[in-house]
Amino acid sequence: MTHTHAHPGHHHHPHDDADLAEILDLDGAVFGPMLDRITEWVHGQVSAGTRRIVDLGAGTGTGTVALARRFPTAEITAVDASPVMLDRLGEVAHEHGLSDRVRTVAADLDESWPPVGQVDLAWAALSLHHVADPDRVLRDVHAALVPGGAFAAVEMDALPRVLPDDIGLGRPGLETRCHQASAQSHEFDVHPNWRAQLEAAGFTPVEQRTFDAADDPAPSGLAQYARATLHRYRTGLSDMLSAEDLGVLGRLLDIDGPDSVLHRDDLAADARRTVWVAHHP
Repeated sequence: MTHTHAHPGHHHHPHDDADLAEILDLDGAVFGPMLDRITEWVHGQVSAGTRRIVDLGAGTGTGTVALARRFPTAEITAVDASPVMLDRLGEVAHEHGLSDRVRTVAADLDESWPPVGQVDLAWAALSLHHVADPDRVLRDVHAALVPGGAFAAVEMDALPRVLPDDIGLGRPGLETRCHQASAQSHEFDVHPNWRAQLEAAGFTPVEQRTFDAADDPAPSGLAQYARATLHRYRTGLSDMLSAEDLGVLGRLLDIDGPDSVLHRDDLAADARRTVWVAHHP
């Protein structure tokens, strides 16, 4: 797979999960400022008494930690189907001194709703569109929220871009072709506008806002993120890309080569994410 988010409702091979965990950690570093702006906005939309939060499809815990910072008195239950992800999340919580406020639950959202109890805020970042029956999951979320609680869903509008269109190697548009191949292989799934489905599940009102990483300062770790992402393109899409494109990716990935992506000074973090905050009346 080539996208940068986890599937909360499906199990993966541990090796694949380990690779994905690296991408998720790097994604958190590169797009952390945008996530901070998202949680700030969500914080302003929900009850001041928010004390119990569930993070659905928590991955390696980037969102869990951001929520813990934004809601310093809240207890957070992080849910994911992958033991690899949950192990890493536990380590991250310990590193941030959050072990007393974060607990993990292994659960496949496609099978049943996890035992998380009643919550004030449910959060699903880059995960809702992966579940097999989102309408059922939204009803489950609604049932788990206390009256006056809220659900925040975050989705990626498109795969992040890191390269300019013309990188001086091969034909222009390499990253665009990688994104197109990802869509054709269903490695990146386009999400719907969740508003109608949220309202059908009983949520009202529904607030919506889009955030752009271009509004943030140049992030640290971008070169490493770019290399990890391009590596996943080259390995995951090898049967869909041309020999020329695969060759260019090889040159970009060659750490010791003159064309290594680690040596470029024209990388940029280009990503947009849409957020819905839906309220339980």
